[in-house]
Amino acid sequence: MRYLLIVIAVVSFSFANEFYAKLEPIESYEIKASVSGKIIFSNKNIEGKKSNNSKIIEIDSYVDRIDLEQSLKKLEAMNEMIELQNTNYERLMKIKSKSGYEKDNQKINVVNLQINKADILINIANLRDSIKNKKLIEKNYYIYNIAVNEGDYVTPGTLLYEAKDLSKGKLEIYVPILDIESIKNKDIYLDGEKTDLKISKIYDVADSKHISSYKVEIIVTNPKQFSRLIKIEFK
Repeated sequence: MRYLLIVIAVVSFSFANEFYAKLEPIESYEIKASVSGKIIFSNKNIEGKKSNNSKIIEIDSYVDRIDLEQSLKKLEAMNEMIELQNTNYERLMKIKSKSGYEKDNQKINVVNLQINKADILINIANLRDSIKNKKLIEKNYYIYNIAVNEGDYVTPGTLLYEAKDLSKGKLEIYVPILDIESIKNKDIYLDGEKTDLKISKIYDVADSKHISSYKVEIIVTNPKQFSRLIKIEFK
């Protein structure tokens, strides 16, 4: 009977240190629109491939570009006006016969022009940001899903596409709290083969679904295939 109990204990320990998880990309992203506009380009050909500095989505920015062009012209004219009014103010300050009221009014003119210039600069910055956010280019991510088509109208928050970083893989398992200490210094085996991998992160708060377990994360370098089920053992 005692022998049987020992066998059961050993088997239970073995199962406690064996887990299964899907190998997933290190990061997954949902790219959402930050501006409103009509989709004028949707690169459906890149879906399911590495992006390689490709344009993925473009939102119409024609009006923004016209507005930016005109705002830059306004800024140039405003600078000339400020320079002229400053010159007039300096001249007034040298004329003793001019009253303080006239001099103050001229100074107010200069200040008002500077306020108007600040508003133009803010508008230019907003337009440049809007134009930039309407052309989305990805360097080297895997484009998993493109959610919009040419002709669609999007608003801020609309999902445009999903991208994944395939440079590394991630395994997430849920280990009973009482077993955490026992696995920290053990070797990690994947599908029966010993690896030099280490636990990258242990979340020291019980998971909301697995209420008696901590989430454990293992980072896998140079993964060959994603989304496959892997057996993880600690020995």
